[in-house]
Amino acid sequence: MTIEDLKSKNLILLECISGSKAYGLDTPSSDTDIKGVFILPEKEFYTSNYIPQISNSSNDIVYYELGRYLELLALNNPNILELLNTPKNCILQKHPLLDEIDTQYIISKLCKNTFGKFAISQLKKARGLKKKILNPVDKIKKNPLDFCYINYQNGALPLKKWLALKSWHHQNCGLVNIPNMKDIYGLYYSENDIYNGIIKHNTSNSIALSSIPKDAKQEALLYYNKDGYSVYCKEYKEYWDWVKNRNESRYQNTKSHGKNYDAKNMMHTFRLLEMAIEIAIEGKINVKRNDRPFLLAIKSGQYEYQDLMNLAKEKQVKMEDAFKHSSIRELPDTSWLKNITYSIRKRLYK
Repeated sequence: MTIEDLKSKNLILLECISGSKAYGLDTPSSDTDIKGVFILPEKEFYTSNYIPQISNSSNDIVYYELGRYLELLALNNPNILELLNTPKNCILQKHPLLDEIDTQYIISKLCKNTFGKFAISQLKKARGLKKKILNPVDKIKKNPLDFCYINYQNGALPLKKWLALKSWHHQNCGLVNIPNMKDIYGLYYSENDIYNGIIKHNTSNSIALSSIPKDAKQEALLYYNKDGYSVYCKEYKEYWDWVKNRNESRYQNTKSHGKNYDAKNMMHTFRLLEMAIEIAIEGKINVKRNDRPFLLAIKSGQYEYQDLMNLAKEKQVKMEDAFKHSSIRELPDTSWLKNITYSIRKRLYK
């Protein structure tokens, strides 16, 4: 089933402009995001062909099946609570039966986690992004040779430098394990191509061992920083996966304001923190933002990264205190939600 099917079969119950335009945080370059609710035809609902969600390829248009919509409301999912409380000027269509879904039975202290802790996780993401921006990883991948060291003059020398001093090639080296010495190997050398080399080829992810003649002379001890290479491989993959999948326009915006953080991500982090505080104090979801100037100032990179980190800690403390003293319900009324889901579906199918 596609979005076109939903429209042609008149299955859409709710359709809203969401995202930055609903928040009042859009700028001329902002896209129009659409979220909504649909109902499966009765036959498909009662068979094994249940479809919880339908979206377009870019995921900026998403419709949730009625049952999934109510299920996510019971979890106090931020996106779904925002959809339920969309400003009237952003509602494109709405079935009257959905007016029976009452926020007072749904908003609860779960929002401390779903809004607040999600915002904190975004801060961690921002730290990781800053690290990637400031510490780019070279496209040419290193191999184990770059993590090998030789004991040299009461210290250690990188293997490649040591080989250059000796005018040797790693392909002519042979390694053997040194018992009871983790990641330390005896190194041997021969011009006669009798050894396997330190690695078998430049794309190897491990060092090679060789059979050593009994009368061969050990030239040095080699230390292989295996753990360091493992960490590097993980960081290499994470960095180049990020480069491949990053939103290029947001990345260019990050570069343009020169503060080395994803300003849009940071803006939404503070939006979520402030919404969490409002939920605890006011007991409602304020989708349209009254703090627009502050949030757009973050988006345009007017704040230093560390200042925002410090302010986020203050907001987090305020949020924790607000929920501690909040009078909102501890958990959503799941019994009420089940009944309203059944009631709405039954009447729609009739």
